[in-house]
Amino acid sequence: MKTINLAKYHISVKDIRRNIAPVKLYREALVVEPDSVISDMGALIAFSGEKTGRSPADKRLIKDPASEMDVWWGPVNIPIERDVFETNLERATDYLNTRQCLYVIDGYAGWDPLSRLKIRVICSRPYHALFMHNMLIRPNEDQLADFGEPDFVIFNAGQFPANRHTRGMTSKTSVDICLESRQMVLLGTEYAGEMKKGVFTLMNYFGPKNGILTMHCSATADPQTGQSSLLFGLSGTGKTTLSADPTRQLIGDDEHGWDTRGVFNIEGGCYAKAIYLSREREPDIFQALRFGAVLENVVYDPNTHHVDFDDATITQNTRGAYPIEFIPNARIPCIAGHPTDVIFLTCDAFGVLPPLSQLTKEQAMFHFMNGYTAKVAGTEMGIKEPQATFSPCFGGPFLVWHPSKYASLLAEKLRIHGSRVWLINTGWSGGPYGVGKRIHLDLTRAMLRAIHEGKLHNAKTKAYPQFQLSAVTECPGVPDTILQPEKTWDSRESYQEYADKLARLFQDNIKGIEKGDIRAMEG
Repeated sequence: MKTINLAKYHISVKDIRRNIAPVKLYREALVVEPDSVISDMGALIAFSGEKTGRSPADKRLIKDPASEMDVWWGPVNIPIERDVFETNLERATDYLNTRQCLYVIDGYAGWDPLSRLKIRVICSRPYHALFMHNMLIRPNEDQLADFGEPDFVIFNAGQFPANRHTRGMTSKTSVDICLESRQMVLLGTEYAGEMKKGVFTLMNYFGPKNGILTMHCSATADPQTGQSSLLFGLSGTGKTTLSADPTRQLIGDDEHGWDTRGVFNIEGGCYAKAIYLSREREPDIFQALRFGAVLENVVYDPNTHHVDFDDATITQNTRGAYPIEFIPNARIPCIAGHPTDVIFLTCDAFGVLPPLSQLTKEQAMFHFMNGYTAKVAGTEMGIKEPQATFSPCFGGPFLVWHPSKYASLLAEKLRIHGSRVWLINTGWSGGPYGVGKRIHLDLTRAMLRAIHEGKLHNAKTKAYPQFQLSAVTECPGVPDTILQPEKTWDSRESYQEYADKLARLFQDNIKGIEKGDIRAMEG
């Protein structure tokens, strides 16, 4: 372990523990974090305190002349002035200087050596250090010795609150990013996922600036050809589940870049939802939550330390962070060739979208900009109307440029590399939620398999112009009757009513993006 001096950051703490081994972070977490324990499978159980998820309303981007014209200002990228950032940075370093020891994690964002950034995390909680040890790409000893100056520094003082009287602050939580100094400051939140998404935000700015499409998606590779396939989708669409395909290699589950050489994972690990996790449903993720992994905010038996993954008493957003090497079929290094197929996943609770559609480049841009899925309002008081949810580029909260920047990069890469684009509906058929039925996972897997095996290149299609779709009407392993949604409804009139409603929502959302009104966005 190479010693490091943080005086350049106005940090005077002498005991700096840089890239120490997970076993040491375990030991120190159990000493300094009284709530931390080891699960019966060996993962470190840690708690993030009051904040158990991201705080997007408290995220701020510094308005600087060098980047001001690049940034898509609005509800995602809320501006503050540089002097406010400096005030928060000083508050963070003042807090860090009160600690007896600090942890530094130096690692990479991006598996492609020509496109990666060097990241430094400075924090006071062993849990945060272990989390970023897992989520960044871990340098070997020689790389660490030659690491040099980082491209991005995260000052995690999340245990200390922001001053709500500071100009531009709306709460005691502050998540500030400065693109010019390449620094991030965390105050008033101990949720570790803020660090991960801070790195992604940085990549989402500098990647497109250098012609790299950064993407909120999972990716797999054909083990024989090395060519990749991308899966975009919001929460609940099946992105993680469908990327766990034993016939393909996992490149990554969440964040990727597409450059002139192919597709690469930005991260060194996975950050999986743990709520309702079981060995039967998600065997790879379940076994990955062993020694070296972090489990956040889960409920466990105090006697056996057995985790109850079905218990959401603390939060629905229970998570597990582990190195990608813990997944048996991971492709290491996490790099693959240009994608043969780009797949958009949506869970349509209106029950009107076709289960499988092949998209033209123009249609692909429409659906990429919308980033649609749907959720059910709830069933406590009976059946409710589905709620449309939109997130431009399937990752709206993490975009820095306007969505059209990412869409134009995608269009250009599709043109150059000839990747085919598909939309798969993993939602309802035969009616909306409460009337129809969820499309069976086995059928969705059959569609995905047919795509990857190239069996749909000349498939018959039927146009659905109101959705800008061409539905595939014949697919191996899938009954023809389910592939045309209107034929699965008892009433054609009811189908058309719901279809017209959803089509209007699509159009309204596109107009809202153009105006900067993205209040319905999620990611």
